[in-house]
Amino acid sequence: MSTEADGLFELGEPEAAPAEDAGARATAPLAVRMRPRTLDEVVGQGHLLRPGAPLRRLVEGGAAASVLLYGPPGTGKTTMARLLAGVGSRHFVALSALSSGVKELRAVIDDARRRRDHLGQQTVLFIDEVHRFSKTQQDALLGAVEDRLVLLVAATTENPSFSVVSPLLSRSLVLQLQSLTDDDVRALLRRAVTDPRGLGDSVSLAPDAEDALVRLAGGDARRALTALEAAADGVTGTGAPDAVIDVAAVERAVTEATVRYDRQGDQHYDVISAFIKSIRGSDPDAALHYLARMLVAGEDPRFIARRLMVHASEDIGLADPTALQAAVAAAQVVQLVGLPECRLALAQATVHLATAPKSNAVITGIDEAMAEVRAGAAGAVPPHLRDGHYAGAQKLGNAVGYRYPHGDPDGVLAQQYPPDGLVGRDYYRPTTRGAERALAERLPRLRRVVRGERP
Repeated sequence: MSTEADGLFELGEPEAAPAEDAGARATAPLAVRMRPRTLDEVVGQGHLLRPGAPLRRLVEGGAAASVLLYGPPGTGKTTMARLLAGVGSRHFVALSALSSGVKELRAVIDDARRRRDHLGQQTVLFIDEVHRFSKTQQDALLGAVEDRLVLLVAATTENPSFSVVSPLLSRSLVLQLQSLTDDDVRALLRRAVTDPRGLGDSVSLAPDAEDALVRLAGGDARRALTALEAAADGVTGTGAPDAVIDVAAVERAVTEATVRYDRQGDQHYDVISAFIKSIRGSDPDAALHYLARMLVAGEDPRFIARRLMVHASEDIGLADPTALQAAVAAAQVVQLVGLPECRLALAQATVHLATAPKSNAVITGIDEAMAEVRAGAAGAVPPHLRDGHYAGAQKLGNAVGYRYPHGDPDGVLAQQYPPDGLVGRDYYRPTTRGAERALAERLPRLRRVVRGERP
């Protein structure tokens, strides 16, 4: 089992560590020493741990249900697995998807069968990073989970709907853990400073340093405690009688906050979704925030540029005809210049699109037209519009009677353009926002002339 700690901590009085564990705990990382040992020590995840909630029922009642624990790092997935394993006399086995395969799974399943048949003991199988298992590896678990030969507790930082096979999903209870709140992180920092399992009051934590650690943690308990331990090592090593962790000590220990973002997982989709929706909602500040998150996390700037170009036509269109130009220009800068300088062009295009008037008339128009074509509305091209640039075309009636618009003083004249069954069908309906306001006034007049209708 990995010795990394997860992020569920409380302020209750700690139980005395077993004597045989004292040496190991003395050298273990702070995050491991502070791992909750009972449900009463847990803080956070109130939606799963309040009376009657599913996770509390599993831990307290010993219900035999396999569980998929889904959530960001440092939110308590490993802790919950250990608590579930501690119910009754269950045998606990931990595997990491990074280093285990079908062979190891079969060995665990065979051992679980022997324990059930000869000892009457159920096996809890904890699999960390289960999303890294292949489909074949996940399928190897199905029989044992179905028969409850093993009680599966699987942890993943990715949305299981994307990363876990459907049969395994249907046989498990999916529980989503949330990032810890600032108050949760603050509480566990204070507990770690004073608790004998932690720093045992060997240092004190300045309020502004505590604020810095809370900010750097980003809801990740493990990161908060790791940073606290690093900062404490820095000040206790000076030999000062009153060791105080200040902001400078935190900055020396931690240079940059970790951005929670997985380019292959659901965070990738969540952040780009929030980015586009912020632009659509005309909030340039939020849009810049999500752009920054993607750039700091190492997202491919070409992906961002492509989304900006799509958005320019999808949500702005002709309400601001320069929006697409700005997005295309930013994409060119990405190609020709690259990072870090292209971040400026991406930011400029982001602000341009966020502050532009919005219209979805273009996408609505083309989608309606395509839907009707797919439904069969694809009549014959009117003869006068057909190609007449080949011998015999006129004998077929092609291009005969075509009226050249430039021959009219107004540059527009009455003539049928759509197939017979679509005459009078309006697909493009401009809004009254931005540059489309003028189009909304002009287009009805154009349609009346083209369709030969009286003014």
